[in-house]
Amino acid sequence: MENKELQKTLGISAALSTVVGMVIGAGVFFKPQAVYSLTGGAPGLGIMAWVVAGIITIAAGLTTAEVSAAIPKTGGMMVYIQEIYGEKLGFLTGWMQTVLFFPGMVAALAVVFAEQATALIEQPGLLLPIAVAVIMLVAFLNTLGSKTGGAIQTVATVCKLIPLILIMIFGFIKGSGENAILTPMVAENVNFGSAVGQVLIAILFAYDGWINVGAIAGEMKNPGKDLPKAIVGGLSLVMAVYFVVNLAYLWVLPANELATFSAPAAAVAEIIFGEVGGKIITVGILISVFGALNGFVLTGSRVAYTLACEKTLPGYKKLSKLNKAQVPAASILLVCIIGSLYALSGQFNLLTDLSVFAAWIFYILTFMGVMKLRKEKPDLERPYRVPLYPVIPLLAIFSGSFVLINQLFFAGMKSSLISVGGIIVTLIGLPVYNAMSKKVK
Repeated sequence: MENKELQKTLGISAALSTVVGMVIGAGVFFKPQAVYSLTGGAPGLGIMAWVVAGIITIAAGLTTAEVSAAIPKTGGMMVYIQEIYGEKLGFLTGWMQTVLFFPGMVAALAVVFAEQATALIEQPGLLLPIAVAVIMLVAFLNTLGSKTGGAIQTVATVCKLIPLILIMIFGFIKGSGENAILTPMVAENVNFGSAVGQVLIAILFAYDGWINVGAIAGEMKNPGKDLPKAIVGGLSLVMAVYFVVNLAYLWVLPANELATFSAPAAAVAEIIFGEVGGKIITVGILISVFGALNGFVLTGSRVAYTLACEKTLPGYKKLSKLNKAQVPAASILLVCIIGSLYALSGQFNLLTDLSVFAAWIFYILTFMGVMKLRKEKPDLERPYRVPLYPVIPLLAIFSGSFVLINQLFFAGMKSSLISVGGIIVTLIGLPVYNAMSKKVK
């Protein structure tokens, strides 16, 4: 069954809400704790890193949008890399996304959803059952059709912005505004160089998800025109929201106190609105995380489906079938089952660090691919071209490489082990590809 049989039902609003919905998820609510812990409770590097990571992400989005528009096929980054570098590297990208990135992100979001839900109902013993249950619920909803998945994104995006807007407005009205914002950059006992990379990898999780809208290009009505608008417009909105809401956090609580709360947004809301307000914001967080979780299931399953269509994924006969609603139900279930297994670890930060590191290896290859395509296929139809070429692609490549090298070699033993683990899981795809290639032949 070919990819072209997927129905083209998604427009600019669904694509834009998918970008915003997948990016604004858990990160803006939970990562400030990790950020200010890494800076030793100092605000400067933390607040500036939200801007730097935003610039990096916009450069990445502007760069990748050219590839997305020139190769508007279902499968996203995997298909881009396959078209640019060949089938083996393309498969390795899809393998990493299918067995590591998407299930890892789904698991991390489910864990953090369950943490907030159990805190709300005061039943901590239900954390793992709720984490698995929410993954399975999202899997079921996505089997009903791509319009259902797109509708969930639109609703969740609107709902999640409400608590953020309330915090941004009333944080500045009711906060003291007496806390330090830009100084000191880091605490005296913190190494600035290594802290930069660690803070950026934490914040890049909060920005992650932008590239995956390309995975639904085959189901968009006008991908050449709408996809770049969705990526760039969505990221600009996200960057503005992230910067302002983090200023609002600091307006209410100092950085060293934010470092002590697992959900800084809820802590700030409780100070602004009282105990009831804190609970309301927690509900908003649950909706936000649910929308992000839905987005990763929606797009991640399309990657598994594309691999199955190419007969390179074990079990491809079942995974390449569409159900009555014309969506790849078996591929949706695959991503969610692996995600459920990862969720049993209960480790939010470990899962996010592992997933983001592995993904950025291939993001950088995609950025480099824009330059490779310009050189090798100058006549390729490009509905969109990255502005200020080659400055913006080079900025994306350099920035991403700095973060990866720092995480692998300079961020401590734990970070290095997590990074190496991601590389090993990815490389397992090579013998799988060789075995499946021989089997199909």
